[in-house]
Amino acid sequence: MQNTRKKRAHTPAYVSPKQLVIEGFESPFERKLNPNNRWVVLANILPWDELSSLYWKYFPEKSMGRPTLNPRIVLGSLIIKHICDLDDRETVDQISENIYMQYFLGYSSFNDAAPFDASLFVEFRKRLGLEQINAINERILQIKMDIENKKDKVQDDKKDKVEDPPTHKGSLIVDATACPQDIAYPTDLDLLNESREKSEQLIDVIYDSCELKRKPRTYREKARKDYLKTAQKKNKTRKEIRQAIKKQLNYLKRNLATIDKLFKLIKINPLDKRQYKYLLVIHSVYEQQQEMFNENKHSVDNRIVSIHQPHVRPIVRGKAKDKVEFGSKINVALVDGFSFIDDFSWEAFNEGQRLQDSIKKYQQRYGYLPEEVLADKIYCNRDNRAYLKELNIKLKAKPLGRPSKVALSNQVSPGERNPIEGKFGQAKTGYGLDRIKARLSQTSESWIASIILVLNLINLTQVALLWTELVQQVIAFFESRINNIILRFIQSVFYKPKFYEIKNVG
Repeated sequence: MQNTRKKRAHTPAYVSPKQLVIEGFESPFERKLNPNNRWVVLANILPWDELSSLYWKYFPEKSMGRPTLNPRIVLGSLIIKHICDLDDRETVDQISENIYMQYFLGYSSFNDAAPFDASLFVEFRKRLGLEQINAINERILQIKMDIENKKDKVQDDKKDKVEDPPTHKGSLIVDATACPQDIAYPTDLDLLNESREKSEQLIDVIYDSCELKRKPRTYREKARKDYLKTAQKKNKTRKEIRQAIKKQLNYLKRNLATIDKLFKLIKINPLDKRQYKYLLVIHSVYEQQQEMFNENKHSVDNRIVSIHQPHVRPIVRGKAKDKVEFGSKINVALVDGFSFIDDFSWEAFNEGQRLQDSIKKYQQRYGYLPEEVLADKIYCNRDNRAYLKELNIKLKAKPLGRPSKVALSNQVSPGERNPIEGKFGQAKTGYGLDRIKARLSQTSESWIASIILVLNLINLTQVALLWTELVQQVIAFFESRINNIILRFIQSVFYKPKFYEIKNVG
């Protein structure tokens, strides 16, 4: 019994032996590819030619010729990476080991060699930004609408009446969330210490290009001891933290003044582009921290929380777990399980000011306005209510003032907004939206957009499977009807009743 159970676990019960062969892909193994595998289904759904044309459309004009990599490999590898929530190196290893992933990427046969170097993922993310991936999402939406139109034709073939295109249709759910970056929790003392250490490295680089006989003092050892004296304490008072910040500010001020003096002694800037950017960031950090120290406050406009990722900003969320998250903020629209990033910003913004833009983008995607909008309380200000009322769009939210019983019945229940909260949970726990590991602002945007793309691809796969099941049911229904007709015809022609089957009448 144990042996039979093991065999059943490896062979899906819903796959017939005739379906185990996929032509056009050579496999070195005895068993052929399973057409019901998720990578096979997804590979047959996606319009790779159109996606490749979108990739070439945004290819840099200054480049000499096209790269050797196929756009299907570039797009497919990004999809594999985020569906499986893998890092760059592990993604390349998985592709070289998995035959189904290679079929998804368009390979003609199995190959155990790496498709490309893992470092190229950075270039992929630079080339495929938020705008490009949003265009792919728009194409996926068109595929989903085509499938639904086919379903309507199969289910209602007798309908000859041509209806006018609708002006309002569908339900729009909007909400915003933060996408935290993969950085350590920032404190003023730690940020100043990192800035001081980086300034010391810049002084070393500039000094090597100078003709000075004596190196300027930086007091780096003493500064390090002063930092650890406070940072290693388990319980620190406000006075101790303030004194430690003051010392680090003085050390950093001295180093920046030294760098300015060294620049006057040289003719050519020895710093490369990355090092010079660090210098500008350190100057901004010093100015912000000095302002907060002098005015005894803990916030400042455009506050830098990481010298390595200066574009990251604190996003106040007010959640029980994390009151403040450090990363970007996105405004997402959800329609029939498909998600779209309507707004992306590294600065905190008020979601209520973005609802009207979401309505306009909904109309551009579908060709009509939504019939109803489900939104959080922050979206339901007076301007948005008047805007929706003018467009004859129903707002399912708590009414203002003392509502009547009819108004209370129209407000949104907590369960109706669960789909978008579920999408956020799926993206953060399953696909890494809660920890963006890219460091550049452009690559981080591509990382986040790719996760939203993966959510839509998974939903598209489910829609396509339902469509396939419906077609199979229709085919099976007509086959059974045809078989019954043929059987009755054969019985009527070749069947002759015997004498004892003839009933006496009268």
